[in-house]
Amino acid sequence: MPNLVMEYSNSVGERVNIEGLLEDLHQSVLECGLFDVDSVKSRGHRYHSWLIGEKGNDADFIHIDFQLLSGRTAEQKRDLSRRLMAVLTEQASNIDSLTVNIRDMDKDCFLKVTN
Repeated sequence: MPNLVMEYSNSVGERVNIEGLLEDLHQSVLECGLFDVDSVKSRGHRYHSWLIGEKGNDADFIHIDFQLLSGRTAEQKRDLSRRLMAVLTEQASNIDSLTVNIRDMDKDCFLKVTN
């Protein structure tokens, strides 16, 4: 059930291969050994409006929001965060702000339907 959402400012696409970056982030999650590979979902979301500090929309960003069902250790989540940041810094070091957030989802409240 893990979900990787890569959010990024509009002009990042001019300096970063977005599709390649998303594929490499997805592959990194598949290789981490924490998840059933068929359950991993990754997607990108481009923002046309954003503000960062006093630079406003003159600063670009990429933010990874990674949601997973609760139950992983803090060390496992830190390792995953580091893996994702390593891919980001390798491919997007020219972007002003790179961030990763790992968030637990409550197992008791998560529902899923598959066909």
